This record gives sequence, C-alpha cells and structure tokens, in this order.
Amino acid sequence: MAATPAADSLSGTFQQVTDFGTNPGNLAMYSYVPAGLPSGAPLVVALHGCIQSAGDYYRNSGWTKYADLYGFAVVFPQTGSANNSLSCFSWFDANKDGRGTGEAKSVVEMVAKAETLYGSDGRRVFVTGLSAGGGMAADLLADYPDVFAGGAIDSGLPAHCATAQSAASGCQNSDQHLTPAQWGDKVRRAYPGWTGPWPRVAIWQGSADTTVRPVNATELRDQWTNVWGVSQTASASHSLPGGTTQTVYNDAGGRPAVALYSIAGMGHGLAVSPGSGTDQCGATGSYFLNTVCSSYYTAQFWGLDDGLPPAPGLPAPTGLTATAAADSIALAWQPVTGSSSYEVYRGGTRLAGVTGTAFTDTGLAAGTTYAYTVAAVDSAGTVGARSATVTASTGGSTPQCFTDNNYNQVKAGRATQSVGLTYALGSGQAMGLWNLLTVHTLKQTGPGYFVLADGQC
Repeated sequence: MAATPAADSLSGTFQQVTDFGTNPGNLAMYSYVPAGLPSGAPLVVALHGCIQSAGDYYRNSGWTKYADLYGFAVVFPQTGSANNSLSCFSWFDANKDGRGTGEAKSVVEMVAKAETLYGSDGRRVFVTGLSAGGGMAADLLADYPDVFAGGAIDSGLPAHCATAQSAASGCQNSDQHLTPAQWGDKVRRAYPGWTGPWPRVAIWQGSADTTVRPVNATELRDQWTNVWGVSQTASASHSLPGGTTQTVYNDAGGRPAVALYSIAGMGHGLAVSPGSGTDQCGATGSYFLNTVCSSYYTAQFWGLDDGLPPAPGLPAPTGLTATAAADSIALAWQPVTGSSSYEVYRGGTRLAGVTGTAFTDTGLAAGTTYAYTVAAVDSAGTVGARSATVTASTGGSTPQCFTDNNYNQVKAGRATQSVGLTYALGSGQAMGLWNLLTVHTLKQTGPGYFVLADGQC
C-alpha cells in the first residue's frame, strides 16, 4: 500500500491502496481503517458523487466516525476525468456497470483486496453512494447480491435505469412509467439465476432535488420491494431529525428489507449533520447538505451498531417548540422523568444549561433561521439523547428573494460556480448549469446564506 496525504483522520489511517486487481474500470482505491480493527469486522464501500473525489467523501460524509464507533473498514473508490469529464461513476453505461465489467468489477476487486488486507467479514459488506455514486451503488447491488449484504442510494437512480449516457438525463428527470415488476426485472436480469438472499436497501432523497428528481426514490422503492417480493405499502413510518420521514417495508419475517428516507426541502446532495452527538456527522460543502446524518441512520439500518451497549443517559425530550420574535426565539419542551437539568443546542453547538423546560435565546440577528435541539441530564451529569431538531426564523425583516439566471446569480454574489455548474451560496444547493438560460429563485435566509426557492416567493 502506498500512503498519501489526507485530511485529519479519527483513530485510523486514510490511504491509497494499489495492486488490487486487474482494475478494468480504471479506478483508484482508498481506504480508512480504524486503529486496532480486529479481523472479522464489516466493510463499507462509499462512492463519491460527480465533481468529487474519494478524499471529499472521506472528509465530509461522516462514515469514518461510525467506522471508529462501530468497528468497520471503509473503502472509498475514486473515478476521474479520464473516465468521465465530470468524474462521475458510469451508472448509465452497460459496458461499465454490469457484473464482471468495467467500474463495477473494479469495485468488487477492491472488496476482495480489503477482505485480504483487513480480514473483513465477506458476509457483511455494504455499499453506499451519492448521485452518480448512488446509481452505481444500485447497479452493484443488482450485479453482485452475492457480495453485498446491503446498500444505500443517496440522491441516486434505480439499478440499470439507463444503458447508455444518452438516456441518463431522462432517468434523472422523468418518470420512466415502469411497473414495480418491470423495475424488479432489471435487477433480476443483472445476475440471472440468483435466488437470494437480496441486499437490504436504504433510499435517501431530498424533496427539492432538481438534479435527480424525487420520482427516482419512488422508482427505487418499487424496484427493491418487488425484488424482495413485498408490498409497496409501508409497514411503518417514522419522523427523524431534519424534516426526514423514514418509511419502512418489512420482509416476510418482519425485518426491514427496504427503507425510504425523504428529506423535506433538501436539494441534491448527501444529508449530513455536523456535531458531536452520536446521531450527528460529516461536514457541509458542495453536495453535503446540513439536514440529518444519513450515514448514522444507514449504519443502523444495516445493523452495524449491533453488539454495542445501550446509549447512556435519559431518552430524548419530546414536544420541542420554537416561537420566534424580532431578535429572540423562545423554546419549550416536555419534561423527562429523572432529569435534573437540560442542555440546549443551537446548530449542534451547546448553547446553555437550564433546570426548567423552557429557554429563550436572545440577541439574535433579524430575518435569520436557527435550529435547536435539547437533551436531558440525569443526576450523575450524564447527557442523554438529543431531541428532534426544530427551526425558527427571527422577524425584523422579510427574507429577500432574487429571481435571475445562474450567470447573474453568481455575478451578484448569491451563488458560486465550479466546473460549469452553479451552487447557492451558503446552502450549497445545486442550481444546474452556469449560463444565461437556467433561471432560479434564491431566498436569502441569513447573511451570506441562500436557498433555492423556486415558486415559493
């Protein structure tokens, strides 16, 4: 293995691994291995999105935090401009994303190398990816159900939706009008004769995604519930932080086989939630959006937290509300039995400790949105689980909206551009091509912070 410089790691090492196979897909292999990782630990493969690298995903996705916490290695495959002008994984190319071919085979060769190097448990190998990486993750789950026990598709595409690049945009933007059985057949044809078991699949999608439209999440749900032979009617539904709704589809034994996580108002990207809480992870940036820690909930869905002792402390407070005024926000919540005090967090950072079930945050900027959570503290001083996040916007000024083409939005300092693409300043939401023809409305919700608001202003 040849070591390369990387961002600060947690307990282990991020490095490049060479000589992992024939590598027909011309990919690079990077890995993160926690210090002292024993043989027999799980393995996660994490695929970056377009105009990203393995290093970006290592630094921002949050997977290394749970590698240390739960005990598993992470492989970060990397493609580049030699394969695709935007460094996208080729989820849309039948010569690169099928069993035994191209990039798909290179990823599986990385898995074999990791199993040899780190003693990873071949029965507990999982794959996840963002956008084009999500599309490739879906393809890999279909191509190699004998390799992957589970997967997660973040803002991605159904398995084998397109077989040529010319059809990619149609998959991203349009309903393909296929039945669940037709979607399921695309999976079954990827490895003919396979009789199971099938991977357990988590699907993450922002409701305001204009790059990979939310219909893709519905199609993924239809595809994998059909493969599992279960109903498209949900078995259960739960509310999670960040405006996230988890809808679960159980197998015949009552275990979740497919889970759909829909994030209200989120654009195109990977859901992260920076902070020190167990359920917080990652760092924000282009295509890394501050909503909820998807890596935490995905790891739980796969069962990577099995065997851990129960989390210490009291349960999370419920009923948290936030009432805004011109320069303050009043919080209130339901009491937790056994608590001696409460910790209040703003934006994931501790703000105050209080003995009652109310707190007012004062001296705030006008016309700005703030996010809060609270946690109960027991008599021993142990801080319990954090509540669901609530947000509120101070008054004093009305958030201003700006409708213009992407070129002018960048010129006015409300957006940035990279590699011909445009992103809202602050939120990092994708706005499409940097030109005079693509028009969006941006709403300023705080100093230097803009969000997509098409049709909302």
